[in-house]
Amino acid sequence: MTLPDAHTARLQRLRQDWQPIPDKPEETPENTLLALSWTAAGSPRSAVAAGTSAALPSLDEEAERRLDGLLDSRMRGVPLAHLTGRQHFLGLELMAGPEALIPRAETELLGRAAIGLARDTGAALAIDVCTGCGNLALALAHHVDGLQVHGADLSVESVELARRNAAMLGLGERARFRSGDLLAPFDASDFTGSVDLLVCNPPYISSGKVASMAAEISAHEPRLAFDGGALGVSILTRLMHEAPRFLRGGGWLAFEVGAGQGAAMARRLRNDGNWDEVREHSDAGGVVRVVLARRSMINGVVA
Repeated sequence: MTLPDAHTARLQRLRQDWQPIPDKPEETPENTLLALSWTAAGSPRSAVAAGTSAALPSLDEEAERRLDGLLDSRMRGVPLAHLTGRQHFLGLELMAGPEALIPRAETELLGRAAIGLARDTGAALAIDVCTGCGNLALALAHHVDGLQVHGADLSVESVELARRNAAMLGLGERARFRSGDLLAPFDASDFTGSVDLLVCNPPYISSGKVASMAAEISAHEPRLAFDGGALGVSILTRLMHEAPRFLRGGGWLAFEVGAGQGAAMARRLRNDGNWDEVREHSDAGGVVRVVLARRSMINGVVA
């Protein structure tokens, strides 16, 4: 599309003076400017949604000033999703903000694997822990007909954001959220031994590496959502230990791992009699980023 002179100058500024971080590949200079423009015009949208726009929004003088202010904030490292209040995930436009981790494209690998499992197994009940803004839970509810999904997060603010997303998407009847520590909110007879699918995108960055993360992440997104303890696997370890109590025999556990963690996590599951099948899913670079495990059954009884 042909850009007005002011937009051309803004785009040039982005190209020359701003460096995107690798975990948000959709945020090109072009898509960033489009997303900020639509937000300034009063129609906020994510970089992905803005990138599909056939035309630029019409901006009056006041909107042009808003756009320049948004651009200044982006250049200072404020996340695009915090400025637009939107993030795209598996076909859904979600509200985003500092209350929760911004959904990443890399987590769509887990989302697609979980959706596939739910469809293939006829899952009726799913749990998503460390739900954040609810992106995985809502993607499951949206893409799998009839599936009831319950999400939980330790952060009350994240849970409120997830509920707002469910309401915005019309999924409030099939995606419900509660606050609490990992699986503790589901410690009831309705869930123990009854869950078909348990998914989690846990914190998996080691505490010592947090300081070296891009400031756009560490200074703006909640540390609770990415700090996984001394070795980065404290939540993963708890998840693998606690999950068998909630899954039915033949139910599935699906979780994301950090680069370099997948093989060790899969090995631990294979050495644990609670699981009878373990799968590893790799990203485009061949790095294991998702691990799936099926709850064991012995003669039709949970092991």
